[in-house]
Amino acid sequence: MKRVGVACSLTLMSLVLFATPAASQQSRCADCHSSRPDAPAPDHLSDWDRSAHSSNNVGCEKCHGGDATTFEPFLAHRGILNSSNKASPVNRRNLPTTCGACHVGPFVAFQDSRHYQLLQSGDEKGPSCSTCHGDTDGRLLSPKALASECNQCHGPGEQVPRAERARLVRDQYDGLTVVRAQMKLAQSLIRRVSDKGRRAEYDEALNQAQVPLTRAVNAGHKFVYDELREYLGVAQQRVEALLNRLANR
Repeated sequence: MKRVGVACSLTLMSLVLFATPAASQQSRCADCHSSRPDAPAPDHLSDWDRSAHSSNNVGCEKCHGGDATTFEPFLAHRGILNSSNKASPVNRRNLPTTCGACHVGPFVAFQDSRHYQLLQSGDEKGPSCSTCHGDTDGRLLSPKALASECNQCHGPGEQVPRAERARLVRDQYDGLTVVRAQMKLAQSLIRRVSDKGRRAEYDEALNQAQVPLTRAVNAGHKFVYDELREYLGVAQQRVEALLNRLANR
């Protein structure tokens, strides 16, 4: 694949009445744990604080359970289970279901994979969401780091050797990074278009490029890399055509 480097008072009142309490409630667990030097897993908390989950008000209770409306320790922690407990929502075997409550598409795709079957069978090497996305920050590992994870099982002399697996992963996710950067560039250029009609046309073209990109991401969660490459190619063709239109308008 080729790579191209290419406010009204009512509104303010609604933000105060609705957005602020929600955000405050979401961070209550973190507020308490941050103020206590003896609280467990400080790195876990700091990773969450810098994550998209934090910036989108996805609080600790969404994954761990508990009661985020109180600072009383017993009530706040009631129902929380250690991740080693097989009934815990953050036990690695249960993580796909927990994450899938919000990330439906990737969860559905992951269930079609051999990796999901391994995980559900209790195989310790069966990857879970945290394998590729970290324990709490929801990031995607770099292509190089992903390839290293693949080699834990698929590298030479390992359990299921497939010498080409790590290379395929790294190449495809390098390409995915390029297309996402192109999409972001196109989005920023569309915001500068003053004509509403034209901007609507460009927005629709961007949406049409996003469709195969989403399918490519889902194919990655199935670990079907031929499918990922096919959809990624379509997405790149569409976004490059859009960038050409934006450059020549």
